[in-house]
Amino acid sequence: MRTIRIGSGAGYSGDRIEPAVELAERGDIQYLVFECLGERTVALAQQARLKNPESGFDPLLEERMRAVLPVCAAKDIKVVTNMGAANPLAAARKTAEIARSMGLSRLKIAAVVGDDVLEACKQRDLPVMEFDGTIGQLGNRLISANAYLGAAPMAEALSRGADVVITGRASDPALFLAPLIHAFGWPMDDWTRLGKGIVAGHLLECAGQVTGGYFADPSYKDVAGLARLGFPIGEVGEDGSLVITKVEGSGGSVTAQTCKEQLLYEVHDPVRYIQPDVIADFSQIEIEEVGKDRVRVSGGRGSERPLSLKVSVGYVDSFIGEGQISYAGPGALARGRLALDIVRERLKLTGVAANELRFDLIGVDSLHGPHVSAHANEPYEVRVRVTGRTENLREAVRIGNEVETLYTNGPAGGGGAYKSARDVVAVASVLLPRELAQPRVQFVGDGSR
Repeated sequence: MRTIRIGSGAGYSGDRIEPAVELAERGDIQYLVFECLGERTVALAQQARLKNPESGFDPLLEERMRAVLPVCAAKDIKVVTNMGAANPLAAARKTAEIARSMGLSRLKIAAVVGDDVLEACKQRDLPVMEFDGTIGQLGNRLISANAYLGAAPMAEALSRGADVVITGRASDPALFLAPLIHAFGWPMDDWTRLGKGIVAGHLLECAGQVTGGYFADPSYKDVAGLARLGFPIGEVGEDGSLVITKVEGSGGSVTAQTCKEQLLYEVHDPVRYIQPDVIADFSQIEIEEVGKDRVRVSGGRGSERPLSLKVSVGYVDSFIGEGQISYAGPGALARGRLALDIVRERLKLTGVAANELRFDLIGVDSLHGPHVSAHANEPYEVRVRVTGRTENLREAVRIGNEVETLYTNGPAGGGGAYKSARDVVAVASVLLPRELAQPRVQFVGDGSR
């Protein structure tokens, strides 16, 4: 039975780069996947593209491509990534330019476009899934609408000879499913194998999480070598069989526990894990350690794909003003609380128009609130933080200003003041009939002629 090895080169936009190089150099892989796109990330990328039509892709694209393209070209490793974000075509052009500069002009670079469905959404008053209302009610605050595409167009690009495939918004597991469809010729209605492929993709998509990163919890779940954590490899058979492993000698570990935690990560209903290509069923999965840093995963299933695609909608929700200042030494807690009282009263006196305000002491009650932390030991140092949500930038600025004035108008010993004011790009979801998203593959660069 044929088996391929897929390496996971990133789990989010700002992830480490050297583990991906290690995978390419020592992982004996045929595919290297970079999963770098979150819901909020694509909305922010859309904002950047509005300012500059040639931007809007992942800021680390150039650094990543320069790091891995030479070894991937030498070893015929195909690269699949969603670093295209809001502008996969520009990202593909940039990658082709990088390849030429490194003497790799024969590489075929493909962009998958068509996830941008803003116009289709504007023409329909689609209900928003997260709150009572419709997409039409967002009006001019609407920034972006990107459909979660499936694996088919990425698999098509690979079948047409692409060495690098760059997409925008796509389902995270679909990035890993695409090489399987291409390599094994899986039909797009083979729900069982597609379901197994989604299991592989879901376990690999967050990179270092399944090899011990994020899993680690000192004295409870100890993991060695986190500073040089190895990223995972999926050994996938033609029948969908799966073993999760990593480069021998790299940091971290692959165990039944790490795989079980990642399997449950961000899964609402394990019986119906809805993806663009298939509805996966994780409920019968079995996980077995078959060697050091080798875990066999079996029992994944699937059923017919949904009729609609989830669309990630980005919009300007409000503005956030923030101010912070620190107090240390004897009485730090009391001075921090006095500082909060002062700012609370100042915001009332000066009439700052805020819809929502928070007054936190970081390290004391900022995470779990004052009731849970009431009986904790008094800290030697505290960090005051005041945040507020407003309808305009001017009011947001005033919140940080009031915290900064504590330097000379508040308790003794305040230092390290910081303030900011920014717009809030929020994300919501709608469902769009899948036929209204029309993905297509476009090749760029010298090697694609």
